[in-house]
Order: sequence, then C-alpha cells, then structure tokens
Amino acid sequence: MYNTNHMKSSLPYITFALILSLFFNSCTKDFKEINTDPYVFTTASDGSLFNGVIESLVPSGNEQMYINNEILYKQTQLAALTKEAWGNFTIGTESMWSNYYHTLPAIRELEKRFKLLPDSAEANNMRAMLKIALAYKTFKMTDIFGDMPFLDAGYGYQDLEYLRPKFDSQESIYTFLLGELKWCDENIDVTAISEEPFPTFSGFDPLFRGDMLKWQKFANSLRLRYALRMSEKKPDLAGEIIKGIVENERPIFLGYDFTTYLGESACLWPAQIGFKNVGLSWSFLEHENLRMGSNIWHQLSYNDSIDGSGIFDPRAYIFFETNNVSKWVSYPQIPEASTPPSGGIPYGTQRDVTGSFGIKGETCIYSPFNYFFAWDENFMPIPLITGAEINFILAEAYFRGIGLPQDPNQGENEYMNGLNASVTWWMEVASKSKLPSSGMSFPDQIQIPPGLGQSTVQSAFGFWNVTTDEEKLAFIYTQRWLDAFRQPMEAYALSRRTGMTPREGDPIHHYRLPYPPSEVEYNTANWAEAVANQGGDSPETKLWWIP
Repeated sequence: MYNTNHMKSSLPYITFALILSLFFNSCTKDFKEINTDPYVFTTASDGSLFNGVIESLVPSGNEQMYINNEILYKQTQLAALTKEAWGNFTIGTESMWSNYYHTLPAIRELEKRFKLLPDSAEANNMRAMLKIALAYKTFKMTDIFGDMPFLDAGYGYQDLEYLRPKFDSQESIYTFLLGELKWCDENIDVTAISEEPFPTFSGFDPLFRGDMLKWQKFANSLRLRYALRMSEKKPDLAGEIIKGIVENERPIFLGYDFTTYLGESACLWPAQIGFKNVGLSWSFLEHENLRMGSNIWHQLSYNDSIDGSGIFDPRAYIFFETNNVSKWVSYPQIPEASTPPSGGIPYGTQRDVTGSFGIKGETCIYSPFNYFFAWDENFMPIPLITGAEINFILAEAYFRGIGLPQDPNQGENEYMNGLNASVTWWMEVASKSKLPSSGMSFPDQIQIPPGLGQSTVQSAFGFWNVTTDEEKLAFIYTQRWLDAFRQPMEAYALSRRTGMTPREGDPIHHYRLPYPPSEVEYNTANWAEAVANQGGDSPETKLWWIP
C-alpha cells in the first residue's frame, strides 16, 4: 500500500523514476508476467506501464472496506450497516486519491511516448486504449470528489511547475473525457492489429487481450453512461451523444438482444488475469458489519417469510444467504433502539474449510452477504460496466425521450433486456464461483430453487404490474440498482441523480466524499479555490450533475 502521508497530487521526479524502474523490470504485482520478445525492450516497457494502468483499476482493500462497505452500501441501501465501527473513511479516500495520482504519471509518460510514434492505425489503437482507461479512472474519481486536478496533473516529473496542479471543474472534465471517448470510437480500427508495436503492447492488456472491438464497445458504453448522468445539466450534449451512438449503430456492450442472451461486459476476472482479489475478502473479514437490509430484501421477496418462500429473485441467493439457523432475516434499514444487535462470524476464515461452511456464529441472527460473494478471490469478477446496465440506460433514454424519440414500447423492450440479462449474468457468475482455500463451489453449497429465474423476476417487476410512467421508471431504476450490487459506486451515482432508487426513510442527502487530508495539506491553495467554487467540502455538497 502506498504511504499516503507523503502522497502528493503529482509525483516528484525521483519518486516517478523509481516507479518507472519497477515497471521496466517486471509486469506489475499480482498480474501474470507475459513472455515477450527480449529484443523489443521499448515496446515491452510501454506494455508494462499500460499493464500497471489496468492493474490500478482493481479497488484496493482500503477502498472496498472504508468506502464501499462503510459508506456506499449504507447510502445506497443495497445493504444495511449494522454498526458504524470504522469512522475513519479518510483511509479509503487517501487510497483512492493515491491510486489515481500515482498512476497518472505513467499515463502521461505513455502519452508522451505515443506522440513520437509514426502515424498508423495500430498507434491510434494504442492511444485509444490508454484514453479509455484514463477516462474510466477519471470519471470514477470526479463522481466521488467533484472538481479535481486533471489536465495539469501527472506532469510533475516532467516540470516542477505542475507539482501542485490546479483543479478542473467537473463539468469541464466530463466534456473533455466524452470528447476523448468520441475520438476513440472514430479512430479505433478493429482490423489494425498486426503491425508493431501493437502486437507487443496488446500482450500486456489483461482486460481485453488487445481485442479492439471490445475496447470500442467499452468507449461507447462509457459515453452512454456518462451522457445520461449529465443529462439534467447538459441535455443537448447528452442527447446528441446518445442519439449519435444509437442511430449510427455504434458498437456497445449489450446484455440481451430481445431473445438472445449476449452477456457482454467489461470486467476484471482475477483467475483469468492471474491475480487474487485479496482486498475483497480482507474488507469483509475486517469489517463484519454488513447484512442484508430490509430495503433490498423487499425487492427480492414478496414477504418476510423466514423460510424464503416469498423469494422470487434468484439474486437473493447470490447476494445474501441465511443466518446461523438457516433463516432469511433482514436487518431493519432504519433500526430502532430495541433492535437486537448483529453479531457472529459469517465472514470468517473458518467457513472456507470442507464441512465447516455453515459455521456463522451463534449471534449471526441476520442474513449476511453471501460468503462466496465476499470471499471468492479468483472467480468473482470486478465489473467495470455490464451489458445489462447499457440496456437499462437505453430503456431510460427511450422512456424519457433523452436524445431519442420518446418510445415507451422500445423503452419496455430494453428494460426487459436488462432485467433478463442481469438475472442470467449473475446466475452464471454464481455457477462458476469457488472458495480460494477449500475449492468448494457455489452450486455445491447453495442451491437456488430451480423455479427461480427471469420469469419469476418478470412476474414481480414486469411493466404490466403498474400503470403510471413514474412507477415504470422506478422499475427501471430498481433493476439497474440491483444489477449494480457489486458496483456500489454506480448505484450511488444512480441514487444521487434520480432520487428514485428503492429507499426506506429520508431521501438521500449524501452526495460526495471530502477531499483526502493529504491534498488539503500539499495543494492547499488550489484545494481552497476548488472548495469555494463548489460551495463546500462536505458530503452534503452536491456534484455538478446532480439535479
């Protein structure tokens, strides 16, 4: 883990030189070393740098524990936080900030090198891969913090003037990145894969293995996600982007195409890439306080029957499991003083031993997260964006007429595509899940009733069950929110933008995370200006795109 006590927005030259030397001499930690031509040192070094950029997309243990588990699952009500035992969320924000700004100089170095390449389709493909990865990382950061150092950041090793870069507005970052992604769509050549340095460089791409069609789909899928996100504040630009992608049939990820399951996505699959997502298991083992909340339970089951007879959604069995006596019991989303406390050891290592899977502790009286979800370090994917999400985005665009002719029927078709895709995708993920030590598989330990599937979810959430447009729109948001169960930051964005995701109690009023203390200390003047421009540095300060 990086020493965040000495982290700066943009690394000094000496620190970056050390990082470069580490990249030059090996592939990055936890990723497979890839055999390359020993005589192609320059391109191998470029590949190593890019491999490190992709590795940085893996959330750290501190991010998963202090941000996801402690804050975002509670704020989105995808789960219930039974006890706030880890108030020092700045450990998580420092981890996110450090990850981004320690990776950015490597990205800037690659940008500098790519400018020296002769013009070719292969070189443009390499440029596009880097731009898309940078866009994904930057959107994620600005959607948590708001304004941030970006256009001048990452150049400190080249020019000391940029050691304390200015903050760019979130609006300008969005506009710039969406323009970059459009360039990627227009300049990617899916047939240009044979000329060096692309073949060597693509060998260091653990995300898509150099498959440029998938990179192109990733770019356009991100354009749809963020165009819709800013649609309340920049409706003309958002509509133009959505319209251009749909009407020109640009490549995008899809989950379902009417009768055909596609299951497309951008995910990091640990076992395929060659690393273990140990931060996931650590975050649950150390945290212990997440349980199935009453809010999400009521989106998965018709009633509160503890025998599970009311469950209509198979994802209930994938996201959660029964308590210590094999009963389904949700923790109240808004507990009363008399609510019995949660306890037990549902995320302990003792369960990853053959014959001991059911040992959750006598005081585990509420349904915990599924142990496979929390402990599968090898086969549980890290989703960046799913095809189901794109179907839901298209459903909302058609239903509300954002960039597209308002068409409720087409909106319903895309909604059903998303619902079917999400259910199928998650059931496929579960079928392949295994525990890291014992090798026990999900199907061997947890039996999803055979009658549960797409049709049973449709029976509860089909548009025919409601009559008003508002109710139908709420269904779209509910299913997109459920699909984002392993992407709490995306569910957080959806909740903040719409205010219509399932919720008990007051509307969400948590909109962002404060900047980490290190940035306040080392980039004080620029931080103060950014805070003044945004109206504060508190969770109650709305981001630019929030209505």
